[in-house]
Amino acid sequence: MWQGRARLASLLWIALAVVVWNVVFDRVLVVAGRAYARDASLAARRGQPFLKVDDYMRPAARRGLQWATLSAGGVALAGLLAVKLAAARDERRKVSGASSALPRRN
Repeated sequence: MWQGRARLASLLWIALAVVVWNVVFDRVLVVAGRAYARDASLAARRGQPFLKVDDYMRPAARRGLQWATLSAGGVALAGLLAVKLAAARDERRKVSGASSALPRRN
């Protein structure tokens, strides 16, 4: 029974890591887009040369990729490690004959 639960828990942790990756990557790009809009507006009002959006977004995409991957990797690693430890703990309880911490379903 625990193997199915461990598999489900692992899949949920991986799904959460995917969501975290998307949120972090999107946030970095949004912040860079806002910075570009602010700086381009100021440059236009001051009569300075136009700013290129590429100068803001390419570094932001690289930075977003790095931060998103590190964040999602940390979430996935922590979650999968927790599932592994919980499964090992449950297995030790089964071997020793102790009752499970989870209530049984009827």
